[in-house]
Amino acid sequence: MQGILPYQQIKQLIASRAIHADVPIEDRQIQPASLDLRLGRKAYRLISSFLPELSEITSRLNVLDFYQSDLVMYEIDLTEGVILEKGHVYLVPLLERLALPRTIRARTNPKSTTGRLDIFTRVVTDLNTGFDEIRAGYSGPLYLEIVPRSFAIKVKTGYSLNQIRFVRGDATVSDRSLQTLHKRESLLYHNLPTKNALDTRDLRTDRGLFLRIDLKGDDRSGPPIIGYRAKKNSHVIDLSKVGHYAALDFWEPLYRHRQDSLLLEPEEFYILASKERIRVPAGYAAEMVAFEAACGELRTHYAGFFDPGFGYGRGELHGTQVVLEVRPHDVPFLIHDGQTFFKVVYDRMLARPSQLYGTALGSSYQRQGLTLSKHFKV
Repeated sequence: MQGILPYQQIKQLIASRAIHADVPIEDRQIQPASLDLRLGRKAYRLISSFLPELSEITSRLNVLDFYQSDLVMYEIDLTEGVILEKGHVYLVPLLERLALPRTIRARTNPKSTTGRLDIFTRVVTDLNTGFDEIRAGYSGPLYLEIVPRSFAIKVKTGYSLNQIRFVRGDATVSDRSLQTLHKRESLLYHNLPTKNALDTRDLRTDRGLFLRIDLKGDDRSGPPIIGYRAKKNSHVIDLSKVGHYAALDFWEPLYRHRQDSLLLEPEEFYILASKERIRVPAGYAAEMVAFEAACGELRTHYAGFFDPGFGYGRGELHGTQVVLEVRPHDVPFLIHDGQTFFKVVYDRMLARPSQLYGTALGSSYQRQGLTLSKHFKV
């Protein structure tokens, strides 16, 4: 069988020490189709990003005199909490280590909250030619590269910024199978004014499911906010404080334009929302993949995992809007309501998870609309 390992099989990997840590792994880390990874006890402020294709990472970090290093500037203790400054590159050894079976590979992604705070993160492993993809049978440590882009952040040992999924074989659902699944389960719904399922003829697929951008918003309670833009100068965000910060201290609301368009400025960070509402049935997982317009100037910057049960609940939900983190490059870029903006790839689960998103397990974004991260007051 091929597919994504569910909650109960992740627990088996932990029990067999295919995933292990000196600090015991907690139940709260285990999600329906992924595991939250935790920051370790120290961080390294780097001069630049790098890939350890030719050597183990520890050989680049264990330098007697950092002034002689071409990579490391200094070391930071995370155990009492520390501020990571925006625009700087940090590398953190994670608490979890892997000893994967030869048939199991893994891939990683930022958690939703991480993306919404414009924290650029990716996992690095020894002797690897890329980020976030972990080869089958890998045995060794995990490291997280962190670059806060819009805000300085306060982090501490044990915090989770990334998730890992475990995969056996080719789990991807084909376009034809997506069409069939939509007829049976209704994967996409219109957001407004109705919440009816999309007609199968309107489903657009090409190695995944395309969704569009919403620049009209909901005008039933006044001028609609259709997005947020991060302010250039703001205070530190302590990741332990939920519902604590006033959004307007960090974000500029963006209101509907008379032409239902939005001009994206280069290297600004935007939070936007999808035109459709998405559902992920219990036997499937999904992942938002980075999508670039043909000109290359626009990129939905952060990918993300959707767990089984997202937008589904116990079957009563007509999907959930997807929140997008967008950072355009190089030149201003004009977008319009209903423009194709991102793609979601569906994967099969090896088995139905014993826990689903938004039911037995907690879920911060199950009923979200255009929503900032959980650190801001509603």
